[in-house]
Amino acid sequence: MSENTRRRRTVARHGQLRSPGPVSQLLKFLSIAMAVVLISGIGVAAYVYVDLSSTVSANAVDLDGQEDLPPDISAYKGGFNLVLTGVDTCEDDYKQYFGDRCSGDDAEGNLNDVNLLVHVSEEPRRITVVSFPRDLMIPIPECEDENGNATAAMSKQPLNVAYSDGGLNCVVRTISALTDQEVQFAASVTFGGVIEITNAIGGVDVCLANPIRDRYTGLDMAAGTHTVQGLEALQFLRTRHGVGDGSDLGRIGNQQQYMSSLARKLISGEVLGNVPVMLKLANTGIQNLETSTSLADPMMIVQIALAVKSVPFEDIVFVQYPTLTDWDNPNKVVPNDEAAATLWDAIEANAQLQITHQNNSNDGVVVQEPATPTEPATPTQEASPAPTTSPDVVALPDSIKGNSAAQQTCSNGNVR
Repeated sequence: MSENTRRRRTVARHGQLRSPGPVSQLLKFLSIAMAVVLISGIGVAAYVYVDLSSTVSANAVDLDGQEDLPPDISAYKGGFNLVLTGVDTCEDDYKQYFGDRCSGDDAEGNLNDVNLLVHVSEEPRRITVVSFPRDLMIPIPECEDENGNATAAMSKQPLNVAYSDGGLNCVVRTISALTDQEVQFAASVTFGGVIEITNAIGGVDVCLANPIRDRYTGLDMAAGTHTVQGLEALQFLRTRHGVGDGSDLGRIGNQQQYMSSLARKLISGEVLGNVPVMLKLANTGIQNLETSTSLADPMMIVQIALAVKSVPFEDIVFVQYPTLTDWDNPNKVVPNDEAAATLWDAIEANAQLQITHQNNSNDGVVVQEPATPTEPATPTQEASPAPTTSPDVVALPDSIKGNSAAQQTCSNGNVR
């Protein structure tokens, strides 16, 4: 990577699988700016600018080492990175939906259960969204909590304790050290934020190859295509027992199906061409997102939005950070360093990423056309496209799961 996106590695960190919680952050936040510049006009732009400046800035979080960030996106050689995290905060208006997590022995603390690094390359613009398992066992650096107290560095802990240790900045520091990527921007969203933001855009279409019934989240959906919003959208994103082999890695695949559909909807005229929807999304976003100070400048958000608005769907790729089973605990994972190095090298080269992993019955999704409710699909191993020899395309190792926004994937419900 360039000097702006590649850091010197300090310590390698690696870990595990399972993740409940919200995830719908990617282009939803950027779409606020698209409305401002491309659709809403001067009056709306001024309105959103005032709201963003006052509301977002009041709650913004400083990230370490960002005092000298350039004010223009074009100055970020090699592209730029955003960390987006979903936090399982038990808010008063929503905690009744989450049972023991918000009322039992596990009710203490806020965990970063969904963790994404979004890389936006230089021209030609490409977007790579890397999902990290919440139980990835890695070192957590020394951080400072909300009271200004330093928390001790830990040599091996689940990734999802970073937010409890030091908030959004600690999550960024942990992911930055693991990936050797400099992170310029960051944001977090809560359970309630996911509910409100999905409602603001009128829901997201998802496809089920087989039914999902999950007593842990309360989700009960038939095979076929559904528009999910509100609580059902959050249940869909949190379901682990209802898809694939019931692991967190299966859940990540299911969440990536949702994000692909979200990206297609946000870029479509259905959202970006609808000023009232965009205004509602802008208002909802600023009330439900905690951002880094680097994202508190509305003009920077505008620049990011303009940088990604025309990226082809085939160049918006969602991947799972490659892992291995933890030798200390079979229910945890550690990084697959060799496969991860291939991924970051391909991103640094701004190559088009080709997924070669063949989906099977253990995965959270299958790559296929949506199944009809009367004929649920039987998950079968999907044939991977033949690797290309083009220098602009890199075929990723089979150990890296994922899909592009151009692909149709369907949730692999495990109710047969």
